[in-house]
Amino acid sequence: IELTVKTVNGRVPVIAGTGANNTLEAIELTESAKASGADAVLSVVPYYNKPSQEGLYQHYKAIAEAVDIPMILYNVPGRTVTNILPATVARCAGLDSVIGIKEASGSLNQVSEVIRLCPDDFIVLSGDDFTAMPTVLIGGRGVISVTSNVEPRGMAEMMKAALAGDLQKARELHFRLFPLMGAMFCYPSPAPAKKGLELMGRIRSGELRLPMTAMDASSLETLKKAMNGAGLL
Repeated sequence: IELTVKTVNGRVPVIAGTGANNTLEAIELTESAKASGADAVLSVVPYYNKPSQEGLYQHYKAIAEAVDIPMILYNVPGRTVTNILPATVARCAGLDSVIGIKEASGSLNQVSEVIRLCPDDFIVLSGDDFTAMPTVLIGGRGVISVTSNVEPRGMAEMMKAALAGDLQKARELHFRLFPLMGAMFCYPSPAPAKKGLELMGRIRSGELRLPMTAMDASSLETLKKAMNGAGLL
C-alpha cells in the first residue's frame, strides 16, 4: 500500500482492500491501510462463516468506530456466500465513515433497491462490468472493474458517456466491450486478466499462485478471440 500511495502521488485516491471474515482482523488491516496512507478502504462482506444481517451491520459498525477512514462496503455473494441486503446497506449508510458500496450481486433489482433506500450522496459502484452501464443510468456512480485491467480507456469512456447521459455512446461501448467482459471470467479470475496483460506485454508473466492455475487451451483461445475483437492484440 505504501508503494502504491508513493507511486500514485496524489493523482487519484488509493482505496485499499482490508476486508476479512474476522472483525478484529478487518480492524487491524484497516488500521494498517490508514497508517500506510490509503485514502479509503474497501471492506468485503465476511466470507465462509455466513453472518446474519445483524452480524453484518455490527461487523461494519465495529470497523467504523475503531478506524476513522472512509469505507466502501463490498458485496459479492458469489464469492462470500452471504448477501448484504439493501435494508442492511441503508442501515450501514448511517455510519459516519461508510460512504458507499461496491455492488457485485449481479442483480439490477438489488442495485435499484440500494440506490432507492440510501442517501443521495451514498456512492453505489457496480462490481460487475456487465452491469456497470445500467447501474450508472439508474443512479450509480461508476464501476470497480476487471475488464479495465486490459482495456482501461474503453471502460472509462463507457462510464464517462453513461455519467453524462449519452445513452447511445454508452450503449455502443457496452456492447463493443461485452465479449471482453465475458472473457475476463472464461476461467477463474484473475487468471484471464493477468494472462491478458502478459499477452499485451504489460507484465512479464501471468503466472498465478496456487490454488489458482494457468488457463486451459480452450479458455485461452476464448480470451485471445475477445482481445483481438477489442483491438488489443
